[in-house]
Amino acid sequence: MDISIRNVSVLDGNGGEAYSADVGIAEGRIVAVDRTGALGVADVEIDGLGMTLAPGLIDTHAHDDGAFFRHPGMEFKLAQGVTTVVSGNCGFSAIPADPTMDSVAASGGILAGLDGEFTDLEGYFDAVLKRGPAINNMMLVGHNTVRTIVCGMDNRAPTALELTTMRMHVAQALEQGACGFSSGLIYRPGRYSKTDEVAHLAEAAAPFDALYTTHMRNEGDRLLEAVDEALTIGQQAGVHLHISHHKSAGQANWGKVGESLAKVDRALEQGQRVTLDVYPYTAGSGRMIEYFNLDNPSRELANVIRIASCPANRAYEGRMLKDIAAQETRDIIDVLLSILTAERGDRTICIQFIIDEADVETNLKHRDMMVGSDGIPDLRGRPHPRLFGTFPRVLGHYVRERGLLSLPEAVRRMTSLAATTFGLKDRGQIKPGCWADLVLFDPASIIDTATYDDPKQEPLGIHKVFVNGQTAFDSQLENRHTGVASGQMLRYRRDPYGV
Repeated sequence: MDISIRNVSVLDGNGGEAYSADVGIAEGRIVAVDRTGALGVADVEIDGLGMTLAPGLIDTHAHDDGAFFRHPGMEFKLAQGVTTVVSGNCGFSAIPADPTMDSVAASGGILAGLDGEFTDLEGYFDAVLKRGPAINNMMLVGHNTVRTIVCGMDNRAPTALELTTMRMHVAQALEQGACGFSSGLIYRPGRYSKTDEVAHLAEAAAPFDALYTTHMRNEGDRLLEAVDEALTIGQQAGVHLHISHHKSAGQANWGKVGESLAKVDRALEQGQRVTLDVYPYTAGSGRMIEYFNLDNPSRELANVIRIASCPANRAYEGRMLKDIAAQETRDIIDVLLSILTAERGDRTICIQFIIDEADVETNLKHRDMMVGSDGIPDLRGRPHPRLFGTFPRVLGHYVRERGLLSLPEAVRRMTSLAATTFGLKDRGQIKPGCWADLVLFDPASIIDTATYDDPKQEPLGIHKVFVNGQTAFDSQLENRHTGVASGQMLRYRRDPYGV
């Protein structure tokens, strides 16, 4: 064996209670889970000190397409115990790509960092692997990206030829290993599409038994209608529907998540495949220009906006719009419009305090609710703390302090359930034959430390993280991030790319 991890309490990812065991690793995979104390010697012997060993955590909702170029060490995920992310969410994906187009501008900065001349998923995988990624990456193919390449930002229906071309792009990505088709129907140009267009493209996932994931068309006043549309698309396309970052936004809509989840439960009872994820915070984050009608901006929304990243005025980062307006003795709408209409103003990323804590808890208590960070990895400003804190926040605050769900159940949702849902072959469990993606942590001390004022802080309680059998994070070392670059590019229900 290359590594043995002894004297640990094993949560194997399947939801059962922890048990004492020693775990052996060789050639990147788990080769033994021994409860008898008879595990043989290894080149590297690690004493787990009685802490908990779990499968590496899986971030089901990431926007790390470009981060794998800009931050290949992926420190903000690795320090949380995250060993795999699902990227390409909300309709924005690195692929397909047209090197002559500015994908960063088209995505409002969500895809910032992309580099290289790739055009398809295999080309993207090659380019990422050359950077030496610290963690694994599974990809979705995004509707907004495909529509922009084929139709531009036009507010119209695609022609029959354009629709065929769009579907070809989606099918190619799925053939090359993408786990599904994602939409972001609140964003441009996805918001210009009709239900039938999205269903026709999602149908390309059916032959692969892959997913349709969606940032729904509305998460506020028309949340319930948006859920109905998502369910309709899943039914028409004959695919597994996954609802991203489930919430009811805006104080007038707080409490609607109960009705929304009831719709999902009814669909499940009728045999439709539906899953969801949530982030454990009362604020969202995204491209600010998408949330406002510039001809009639919402003053109510403006008052709960905080600037995360603002290329037009870096001094505004980390500040509430209302505080900027007060300091400058200007009307808040004037400040808002001056930001959004400035050069590169459309790349402003904001944080919106629009979610009720009771709704967060309702979501987390719902059966099979998975966890996704939805972090936007722009580290130049002050990003939403979910980028650094999502998973330890669930395990520390909502499991240990609030008792909303048990530790074995929380780990199951972050590991085996997520791996099965998103087609991560041989991952998400501690058992012989699985890839040795593992996290060693202390359940009594794990907690997030990232705040809105100081968001780029790594959590506490994570001791070691292993990615494909190599030690990628060790809290006892001066340089906690070891830089072994053992991450892989994953393909849906298949072996990793290039392995």
